Amino acid sequence: MQELFPGVAVAIIVAVTAQFLADHYATPAMLLALLLGIAVSFLGEEGKTVPGIAFSARSLLRLGIAFLGVRVSMVLMMGLGWHLIALVVGGVITTILFGLAVARLFGHKWRFALLTAGSVAICGASAAMAISAILPRDERSEERLIFTVMGVTVLSTIAMILYPILVNLLELDSVQAGVFLGGTIHDVAQVVGAGFSISEQTGDTATLVKLMRVAMLAPIVLVASLMIRSFAVLPKDGKRPPLLPGFVLAFLVLAGLNSFGLIPPIVTDFLSQASRWLLLTAIAAVGMKTNLKQVLAVGGAAIALIIVETVFIAGFILAGITVLT
Repeated sequence: MQELFPGVAVAIIVAVTAQFLADHYATPAMLLALLLGIAVSFLGEEGKTVPGIAFSARSLLRLGIAFLGVRVSMVLMMGLGWHLIALVVGGVITTILFGLAVARLFGHKWRFALLTAGSVAICGASAAMAISAILPRDERSEERLIFTVMGVTVLSTIAMILYPILVNLLELDSVQAGVFLGGTIHDVAQVVGAGFSISEQTGDTATLVKLMRVAMLAPIVLVASLMIRSFAVLPKDGKRPPLLPGFVLAFLVLAGLNSFGLIPPIVTDFLSQASRWLLLTAIAAVGMKTNLKQVLAVGGAAIALIIVETVFIAGFILAGITVLT
């Protein structure tokens, strides 16, 4: 505890600062935590704070993703109807396959494609960090993760502003608008912001659809892990990534318990808030471990790829809404 405390304390301070600024300046807390962390990245390079920052970026991150499972309720999701459930699930799977297919056109290989497409398709920064845990590690793993987290958060913020305008231009009703916003915007917070800026019904539907995408995190990670273990070339150390990380298994257990109403509401609320703060602290710590020059060296092709994936899922969901409703 004495070894970890300085680094964990610094990560928490950055997270609290980011949340304070987000509350006062209407800016995504995740993005602010990442940028503030990068601003003090020297703390992650040397000194007493290094072990605690590494612990926050890895262990607190995984605990936060595990607790995210309490937000999932299969019973509520069934209320959308099978046609809309199929549309949302199809959007997630098709976007990942699309990203893997077009990545080479942008000069990137399957690791970066899976990371970006998975984060766009599922739940933004949280998905990026979960998928990163099952990818074979190399010297560029950290930089790809940071770029993806930054990219999906910025694009999610832009979508939160632009998509409600698009909804009004297309004259979508409350359910259609909710499915579009929840099925396309990357991060949960921005989905909530965009949905409730239109109406309460739109906000409720958007949040439910978004949580359906969050629920796909575990099965996607499991399938991807199985394929990686079967076909990917092992890293130099010969170690395979885990089949199903413990935090993803915990996510599944909590989601199942919550779906059957076995978790009291007060515990659900507590774990949901704990998840949010753990992820915010972890993002701050990840920023502190970041070399900004290396992240920016990812290049314009990487930016183009993540934008194309974002446009693709928006087009897919919008086309599906037009056909099915």
